[in-house]
Amino acid sequence: MRLPGMLHYGLIGLLVLVLDQLTKAWVRATMMLGERIELLPVLSWLHVENTGAAFSFLADAGGWQRWFFVVLALAFSAWLLWELSRLPQQGQRLLAIGHALVLGGALGNLVDRLLSGAVTDFVLVHWRDAYFPAFNVADAAITVGAAIWILMAFIDWRQQRSDPAAS
Repeated sequence: MRLPGMLHYGLIGLLVLVLDQLTKAWVRATMMLGERIELLPVLSWLHVENTGAAFSFLADAGGWQRWFFVVLALAFSAWLLWELSRLPQQGQRLLAIGHALVLGGALGNLVDRLLSGAVTDFVLVHWRDAYFPAFNVADAAITVGAAIWILMAFIDWRQQRSDPAAS
């Protein structure tokens, strides 16, 4: 059976989901909550649980945010699958990869929210006293996928700007 459009790229999302859940399970099994292990002068493992979104947005909202983010992730994931099914086979591979990365990341964090109400984060990047918020494989995939979307939008904009007849 042949899947419509670029839906087969969803396998990349599945790979991200599995890798994300395996790494989070490893962190939960081997590190105590709040434990930090220095790996490099700029990189640490840090086991934290985030009930909010990026940068702990809405982490102290009282609990309703869990279900808000669950519904948001489900709706967005459904939209991404629909978009993948509509992408033409030719010329859109990079965009399909971006969609799949965001899809896998959204589903990885969704699983955490459904099972425990919080997302496990463990990668901490820092420089001296400056710290980037801790993140995980799902967050990294979402970031790379979003960067691909921005890149593709820029390329499309440049092409339309140089050839107005193409739009």
